[in-house]
Amino acid sequence: MVIDFDAKLWEWDARRADSWTFVSLPAEASEDIRELFGGPRRGFGSLRVRVAVGGSTWTTSIFPDRGRGYVLPVKKAIRKAESLDVGDTASVTVELLGL
Repeated sequence: MVIDFDAKLWEWDARRADSWTFVSLPAEASEDIRELFGGPRRGFGSLRVRVAVGGSTWTTSIFPDRGRGYVLPVKKAIRKAESLDVGDTASVTVELLGL
């Protein structure tokens, strides 16, 4: 499954000193993922993915979030390479790699 979408970067504010930056997958895609992969998951319910943003590609995991569907962490090195900051909109491609 491959999902292309645009999303704003947002900061998880539970740990301000060591904040994490994410994008939220579209609601419909999150529902489809739950239907396809709805069983027990590894750590935190994560799923392995390959991601492309601009010229950057990396492998990571997406995580379920009660209020947002699935969320994707965007690490600092990627944000720096792509000149992205919290509040910016990124064009994202997510390819599910499975469990």
